[in-house]
Amino acid sequence: MLKRIGIEKLVVGMYLHEFCGSWMEHPFWRSSFVIRDPREIDSIRASSIREVWIDAAKGVDLAPGEVVLSVAESELQVDAELATAAQAVRHIARVPTAAEFSRAAKIVARSRQAVTSMFEEARLGMAVDAAGARRVVEEISDSVSRNAGALISLARLKTADDYTYMHSVAVCALMVALARQLGLDEEQTRSAGIAGLLHDLGKAVIPIEVLNKPGKLTDDEFAIVKSHPEQGYRMLLQGSGVDPVALDVVLHHHEKIDGSGYPKSARGDEISTFARMSAVCDVYDAITSNRPYKAGWDPAESLRKMAEWSAGHFDAKVFQAFVRSIGIYPIGSLVLLSCGRLAVVTEQRGRSLLDPQVKVFFSTRSKTRIRPEVVDLARPGCQYKIVSREDPAKWNFPDLDEIWSGMRLPGR
Repeated sequence: MLKRIGIEKLVVGMYLHEFCGSWMEHPFWRSSFVIRDPREIDSIRASSIREVWIDAAKGVDLAPGEVVLSVAESELQVDAELATAAQAVRHIARVPTAAEFSRAAKIVARSRQAVTSMFEEARLGMAVDAAGARRVVEEISDSVSRNAGALISLARLKTADDYTYMHSVAVCALMVALARQLGLDEEQTRSAGIAGLLHDLGKAVIPIEVLNKPGKLTDDEFAIVKSHPEQGYRMLLQGSGVDPVALDVVLHHHEKIDGSGYPKSARGDEISTFARMSAVCDVYDAITSNRPYKAGWDPAESLRKMAEWSAGHFDAKVFQAFVRSIGIYPIGSLVLLSCGRLAVVTEQRGRSLLDPQVKVFFSTRSKTRIRPEVVDLARPGCQYKIVSREDPAKWNFPDLDEIWSGMRLPGR
């Protein structure tokens, strides 16, 4: 029997089936578990969650005479009630990138914690919590709906140590944005996001010293890394309610159109649309991120490199849609303007892929910083144009990420 109760009635031994509120509001990765420690109750009461669903058949029930807010005969009834409540408060309107950065930063941090917990549980042989993964994807998807560039650009900023976890968050967001660009429906978009979040699950069992090795991998080490798609596929099969799209993507995200990928050497039409999508999103985030063995490439330069590889590696239609979803000059790209000044891209306006909004901050003629100025290159009458993309390593601006985000980023 499922019962909705106030959090003041929680006791150790109850089976917590679901929180009544956003995944961002409670402190746990899983939402279904037996309460075994009074400190877990303290954490719930310290959050903004005020009500929860418990399953009296799986844990301690309420004492006789205690007030029950509502009763459900099935999980479907609970899901329907929660969905109705969520729809009543969710009004997703597009906002400027700067307005979404703060909220997106919180979602990125929370999602990283969730993915870390998911990987740790997978290492211990625990089944993947499919429902928990869906909640993470919902928050990421909502942020992408408000402004795709904010979360995608922030998720690109990762350290070598947390690359594996943050990479999963970034690919999830990129998959959602790409799914919408391709015109997929909401169910398909959600599946794409879940697949992106779980695509590297198999790396949970790859030795960390191999994953984070700063030098070139030996043949044996590379063979171990290449086993992660099949490892992840087997791990997903152990759980219940796993999205079939996620299974497909976990196994096939390293396949290439020309058949040179792994683990199945699939080619052309043998590779599903979702796996083709994941191949693009996975590579883009990998090459734009700092790794133990190399610094990440500039976003615009990364797209140029991928375009050179696209004939054999990627599906042309999917790659073109990906470029439209993040822009020819993605947020964070360093560019030279026709006026001789350097600028960093801060927002995609949607009117022209060639004319994003930028923040001008450096004069190449005087070799000095100038007062930052935001310029919309698509604005009627704007005389500035992008002349070229620039290599950030050449100019060595240590605060480039702070310039485009307008935020003080931790560890930088």
